[in-house]
Amino acid sequence: MKSENNVTENTAEAKETQRKYSSYDRRPNDNKRPTNRKNNYRYNKQQRNNRHNDKNSDRNDNRNDKTDRSERNSRSNFRSGQSKAPAKAALKAPAKVQNRNTGKRGRKSASKLKIIPLGGLEQIGMNITAFEYGDSIVVVDCGLSFPEDDMLGIDLVIPDVTYLKENISKVKGFVITHGHEDHIGALPYVLKEVNVPIYSTKLTLGLITNKLKEHNLVRSTKLKEVKHGQVINLGDFAIEFIKTNHSIQDAAALAIYSPAGIVVHTGDFKVDYTPVYGDAIDLQRFAEIGKKGVLALMSDSTNAERPGFTQSERTVGITFDHIFAEHKDTRIIIATFASNVDRVQQIINTACKYDRKVVVEGRSMVNIIQVAQELGYLNVPDKTLIEIDQLKNYPPEKMVLITTGSQGESMAALSRMAADVHKKVTIMPGDTIIFSSNPIPGNEKSVSKVINELTAKGANVIFQDAHVSGHACQEELKLIYSLVKPKYAIPVHGEYRHLKANAGIAKMLGIPKENIFILKSGNVLELSDKEAKVVDNVHTGEILVDGLGVGDVGNIVLRDRQHLAEDGIMIVVLTLEKGSNQLLAGPDIVSRGFVYVRESESLMEEARKVLTEAVEDCLTHQRNADWSKIKLVIRDTMNDFIWKRTKRRPMILPIIMEV
Repeated sequence: MKSENNVTENTAEAKETQRKYSSYDRRPNDNKRPTNRKNNYRYNKQQRNNRHNDKNSDRNDNRNDKTDRSERNSRSNFRSGQSKAPAKAALKAPAKVQNRNTGKRGRKSASKLKIIPLGGLEQIGMNITAFEYGDSIVVVDCGLSFPEDDMLGIDLVIPDVTYLKENISKVKGFVITHGHEDHIGALPYVLKEVNVPIYSTKLTLGLITNKLKEHNLVRSTKLKEVKHGQVINLGDFAIEFIKTNHSIQDAAALAIYSPAGIVVHTGDFKVDYTPVYGDAIDLQRFAEIGKKGVLALMSDSTNAERPGFTQSERTVGITFDHIFAEHKDTRIIIATFASNVDRVQQIINTACKYDRKVVVEGRSMVNIIQVAQELGYLNVPDKTLIEIDQLKNYPPEKMVLITTGSQGESMAALSRMAADVHKKVTIMPGDTIIFSSNPIPGNEKSVSKVINELTAKGANVIFQDAHVSGHACQEELKLIYSLVKPKYAIPVHGEYRHLKANAGIAKMLGIPKENIFILKSGNVLELSDKEAKVVDNVHTGEILVDGLGVGDVGNIVLRDRQHLAEDGIMIVVLTLEKGSNQLLAGPDIVSRGFVYVRESESLMEEARKVLTEAVEDCLTHQRNADWSKIKLVIRDTMNDFIWKRTKRRPMILPIIMEV
């Protein structure tokens, strides 16, 4: 991985750029709108060791010393512990672009900020949003979604990035908020079409790197690590990473600075004052940016319907302790999300407390835990983790299995255990199985099926009180809105009902209805300090991934698969004489997925007679009939006959041979 090449130390150069590019003015008595000064969107942060160490900082000639020192301290100092970042934490200011976006005396041109969601709205998954100003496009996240029940045979669904491909010269990079699949999963596929640098925090970048290795894309992709509090400069944009909490570590919100104003994108977040790892969410920084004047807030809507606050992740650790204490004499199997490293850490801590060995099962779980260990985000005491082959060497009451399959996925480890097809783990009566997750909407039936299968085998299944959400509830959303004070509210990340609930919160807090935008994928929202409106729509959609095929399965193929799944297929085979078109053999009928031939001989024989008459009539009266005509006669005849006899419409596949 290449190191960040635009990191600058606290040198004369940094001081000079700090003098040239000031941040937004604070205007406490207005509507918190950003000012339109020359280059006011350029934000340069200088990190220092503590709040009081600013003696050597550069003073702005246009302000008095006291005001200048206060402003720079508010930008640079974070919560205790974060301010001790290395000197390389401050990034270079972007190069001047006055000739492109400003006129005489630094006045900006009429360009407006465009926000274009290319996916992720009206659903939970496939998150990707483009921000465009002038000749610059920055893309936030690039995720996938999992197929619906009617997408038979489909493995993954990724966003259609035709708009990015058409504007590839403008795209400056992908900025990733955190390492969940619905935010990073599509990168290996999209990078083959839009190969631009990727910017993210340490753990997120590690997970992305691991994913790109499987597709042999690491060498051809620029991966750039960013720390919380740093600012990266991409064309006309400057983007600050802000510390947040989520169900995966190293999650970040984004402050996106542009000539049009500041947009705050929360990413997936919750307010956790007692996280398992690292610091709490940097609410101070949200407040500081809010004082500068925020144009728009794009906030997580997943739990917008839920009142109150989301519980801290630490509460799950207390629950684990109680369960382990109550089930000292049984084997414990815990199913959770592979990406929830904090959850895994608490399981390992509790296992060590009760002197149990830990086995990790499931490909995604093993990969993520390996990356987290290597990067220092997971602390595993020596001799705690053992290989699954060593299970037989320890008594059941001394074992804990951490596995995938909390959503009932058919091929996940826990589902295979429940179905008795797992090669190395067999569910035994008395096993304690904990579902440390809530079913994602749409997965309820699959989860219920797995629970029933486990219970039938004599296992004790626990699926309550062992999980907390990683998303903000209503009171946390109110807190962020109150700190940021945006002019416009743009709910994101959720189904329509979630977006609607988020919009209701914004309205409750005093944001005018006309300033709240519930967008659809493909909408082009144009923003300025004076107005905001949807001005256009761009092409969006879903690209289906089936095995190694990307985009080769479309609606027609899915329709055929659905047809085959519902009604089966009947294959009609006949042989014609070359030249004369006389029927030499057949028609013979083969049925698959329609009826069992041996039990429906009379039906098949009658179908054969009807079909023979129709084919001979066609060949007699239309001597020069081509094959397409004959096939059409076969389909129409069979469809009519089968419908009259069975009220079903199997797929009819005619096969004509010529000798």
